[in-house]
Amino acid sequence: MLEMPHKKRKVRKKRCSRIHGYGRVGQHRGGGQRGGHGKAGRHKHKWTYIVRYEPDYFGKHGFKPLRRTEINVINVGRLDEKVSEFLREKKAVKQDDCVKVDLHQLGYDKL
Repeated sequence: MLEMPHKKRKVRKKRCSRIHGYGRVGQHRGGGQRGGHGKAGRHKHKWTYIVRYEPDYFGKHGFKPLRRTEINVINVGRLDEKVSEFLREKKAVKQDDCVKVDLHQLGYDKL
């Protein structure tokens, strides 16, 4: 036989009791009894769990830096000093009043 629904819930009985059957000092509230929510406390009071079950939990896990290539650089002042040397070795060409140097051909990446 089905029971009829009624408005008198158990909480009405517990209304005057302050603890509602959950014992002293807020035992029904929050994640305090289990030591926090989720992964809280893994560097504190749950440390033994980490040591035993997840030893690689802490540490670096991210991306490795890109492999850096050497960039061969020449400064403008140094280039000015070496112009006569480049002309002598025919690595540069003199046109009108200017000297043309192909730095890429000489092995330089940046000026």
